[in-house]
Amino acid sequence: MNRELRYIYLKLRFSLLVAGIMTVTMVLQEYYHLPLAYYGIYPRHTEGLWGILFAPFLHSSWGHFFSNFFPIIALLFLMETFYNRVSLLATLGISFLTGVLVWLFARHSFHIGASGVVYGLISFLFWSGIFRGNRRSIILSLVVLTAYSSYFDGMQPREGISWESHLYGALAGVFFAFALKNIKEEGEEVDKDDYQQEKTPFLLPDTFVYTRAQRAAIIAEEMRRQEELRRAAEEGFDTL
Repeated sequence: MNRELRYIYLKLRFSLLVAGIMTVTMVLQEYYHLPLAYYGIYPRHTEGLWGILFAPFLHSSWGHFFSNFFPIIALLFLMETFYNRVSLLATLGISFLTGVLVWLFARHSFHIGASGVVYGLISFLFWSGIFRGNRRSIILSLVVLTAYSSYFDGMQPREGISWESHLYGALAGVFFAFALKNIKEEGEEVDKDDYQQEKTPFLLPDTFVYTRAQRAAIIAEEMRRQEELRRAAEEGFDTL
């Protein structure tokens, strides 16, 4: 049991670290009335560049906070469990690329919250199943699609939410799922071989090398040779 708990703890470490930073930031903002929202992303203004780093940890209210708190823990746990070799790179890359795209193309407003990263992780987990094509990744892709299908509505333009973060986060997830698809996880190659049958050619490799008459002659010669070998074996003679 201790081994199982240790395994779960190791997979949750990064999730809990991110969730802890989010919590501390929210407490400081709410109870000490710190104007941390101004450290969000403000598109196409140099002072808004800091938000690329800080925006995922900032939230406008406790409701906003909890809407991202539990999904970020669950999704990072899935990343660590199924894509351990690329989890950190993919998560940081999604967060950074989402922030850059929001800064470049979003509306003039302060954009804060971890929802862009949440959408990016959902997208990464889904599209990794498509790009990798092995059984484990495909099953996880379907589970994520079922669990988070309602999130796709959040990418439509709507007042009061940073739908741009959702959209660009999803695009960043697709990008990193494709870019990292060839970095195989432990056991992934074996898993793929388990369900893929060996491919056999529909036509022989030399189908178009010989004519039908030539092929018939070759087959007849081979049959004659096999018959000679059989007779020689029965009579006890050696043959060349």
